[in-house]
Amino acid sequence: MSDKPYLLTDDQIISFVIHGYHIVEVDFPDGINGTIYDEISQLENNPGDGILDAVPKLYQVFDHPQVCGALVSLLGRDYQMSSHRHCHTNPPGSHSQSWHQDGVNQRHHQVRTVLAMYYPQDVTTDLGPTVIMPGTHFRNAPTDLMATYANLRDQVTLTVKAGTIAITHYDIWHAATRNTGDRNRYMLKFLFNRTSGPTEPSWNHDSEKATSLTSRFTFERACQCSQSDHYKERGLRHKMWNHLLGR
Repeated sequence: MSDKPYLLTDDQIISFVIHGYHIVEVDFPDGINGTIYDEISQLENNPGDGILDAVPKLYQVFDHPQVCGALVSLLGRDYQMSSHRHCHTNPPGSHSQSWHQDGVNQRHHQVRTVLAMYYPQDVTTDLGPTVIMPGTHFRNAPTDLMATYANLRDQVTLTVKAGTIAITHYDIWHAATRNTGDRNRYMLKFLFNRTSGPTEPSWNHDSEKATSLTSRFTFERACQCSQSDHYKERGLRHKMWNHLLGR
C-alpha cells in the first residue's frame, strides 16, 4: 500500500497489537474543544446515546483525518460508528471507578471493536484521569474479581491535552480515577466496529520493514507478567497481526 497521510504505520499497528491502545493528539481548530466542553456543561441532562445530536460539533472530532486514518488502519475502510455512545462525567469529589472491561471478557485475536475516548479539556492528575492497563485486551477476568484490584504496576494514566482521542481495543482494562480538582472532567465515549474481515493491510504497510519489526511480538512486554502469561500473549499477538494482514 502506498503511503497515505494519517494512516498508521507498521510500528504503530504493532504497538496497538502489543499494548492495546493508540493515542491520537489532534490539533483541532482554535476553540473547538472549549466550545464542546461548554456545550456539554450547559446540558440539563445527560443525553446518553443522543450526545452526538446534543453537541453536533462532535462530528468534527470524529470526521478529522487523523482520527479517521487511525480507525481505518485498525478496522478497515468500511468501519462504522456504533449507535451507542456516552458522555462520562467525572465530577469533583468523585471516587475512583473499579477496573472493568467493556467487552465480553473473551480472549481472542481479532480487532472487532475499538473504544474511542475523546477529552475536550486538558486532563491533569487531579482531574480524575482514565487509567488503562496495557496488554489486558488479551486477558479475561470476571468483573467482581477485577473490582478487588487497586493501582496496578505499569498502568497508564491518561493525563492528556484537550483534543486527545485514546483509541483502545474494546477488551482493555480501564477505570476512571477520583477527581480531586475543581471542575468536571468529561470523556466522550464512542464505539467503532469492523464490518468486514480484513483481506489486506489497511494502514501504511511495508512488508520488508515489518518483518524485522515483528520481533517486538517476542521480546516486548506490555507490562510485568509471568513467563507463562507472556508466552500466551506472544502467540495471540502473532495471530492478531496475521488476521489484520488478511492472512
